[in-house]
Amino acid sequence: MPPAPEKHAPDLEAFIARWSAGEGGQERANYALFLSELCDVLGAPRPDQASREAETNAYAFERAVTFRQPDGSKALGRIDLYKRGCFVLEAKQSYRPGAAKAVPEQSDLLTAIEPDNLPRGKRTASRAWDVLMMGARRQAEDYAKALPTSEGWPPILIICDVGHCFEIYADFSGQGKNYAQFPDRQGYRISWKTFATRKSANGFD
Repeated sequence: MPPAPEKHAPDLEAFIARWSAGEGGQERANYALFLSELCDVLGAPRPDQASREAETNAYAFERAVTFRQPDGSKALGRIDLYKRGCFVLEAKQSYRPGAAKAVPEQSDLLTAIEPDNLPRGKRTASRAWDVLMMGARRQAEDYAKALPTSEGWPPILIICDVGHCFEIYADFSGQGKNYAQFPDRQGYRISWKTFATRKSANGFD
């Protein structure tokens, strides 16, 4: 029997070009596809099919969690991507003015804060965008806090602006009290440009 053909990971540059070319502003429609394709590029397994029973969803999109309110009531939330013992990922997708209008739930992320002549998929590190990304970081921490105690605190929080960058925060103490920029203030934000230049060093080219 002839050997099975060797499988090759999708091309990183093509992946980056494809996702950088979009107009943005469609997080709900795009983030799961984007992250699934990213797993392929990295040679990592895609998230599992989700179950109705939240506690069985150890690596899945839309992991359900329950928030307990001060008045004793409960509210349901969903983690964009969760891997037990590893990370909580909160996804956004910014967009630039003049492109298609963002869906309503994403209208708070990067509206009129980018120059109109900025190339598609290129975004500045403006203060307003930075503040909104920090809001997403707090949302990710709230999700981590809402997980069942039996699952422990995930050591990593990942904030993803689809097709633009990732921000990484970590707390390896297991207490969830000090999620800090990881590995440091200079390296916690991974832009597409940085992502591409690090590919060889991280062994996924």
